[in-house]
Amino acid sequence: MTVVVTRPEPDAGVFADACRDKGLDAVVSPLMRVRFRNRVSLPTSLHGLAFTSANGVRAFAAASTLRDVPVFCVGEASAAVAEEHGFADVTGSGGDVGALAATIASAAGLTGPVIHIAGSERAGDLLSLLQERGVAAERIVAYDADAVDALPPLAVEALRRGAADVALFSPRTARLFVQLVDRAGLTPALRRCRAVCLSQAVADHAANARWGAVAVAQARNAGAMIDLLMRRA
Repeated sequence: MTVVVTRPEPDAGVFADACRDKGLDAVVSPLMRVRFRNRVSLPTSLHGLAFTSANGVRAFAAASTLRDVPVFCVGEASAAVAEEHGFADVTGSGGDVGALAATIASAAGLTGPVIHIAGSERAGDLLSLLQERGVAAERIVAYDADAVDALPPLAVEALRRGAADVALFSPRTARLFVQLVDRAGLTPALRRCRAVCLSQAVADHAANARWGAVAVAQARNAGAMIDLLMRRA
């Protein structure tokens, strides 16, 4: 069984290697290319940073040397990347923006704004969730994730070969995959494939096509995704 890995690099390669370590045949087929913006202008008063993706961490680290503020990350992967980039005070959350907002709101000692370092397209509205909880917050867009124009060749090959698992990590990726498959004239091939989704929200967007099956990981992390992939391998 081939696993089509649709997330952007460098996370696609990391996930594919983890799949291969479990004996899965993984092909890297990113549907978006991450492009960092050159400058990140921070407010003079800053009491914390919030990251809803590992790419947000990378984009900020590429644009700023600031590392001595509390950092709140949406999940384990983004927290690990924050630590790799030299942040010392890192708090992870439960994997979605609601859990992240609750984690930030319950943090002790926050007396000023928390800055959400985000991409130009977002799956959830962390800013509104924080403001509803009385937390002062601002958003800075630090990167763009540009969609590819056509289904990557390795994904095309996998679909034409037969049954495959397609690993989908965001609602936008799920929508884009379905659109690109249709553009390539391969929609019927999805009936032999399984959409393996990080969350129910991702699965809801994948459901715009007729798959052989749609499955949702039990937790919002790469390990749970691989566990789900292994149950069909």
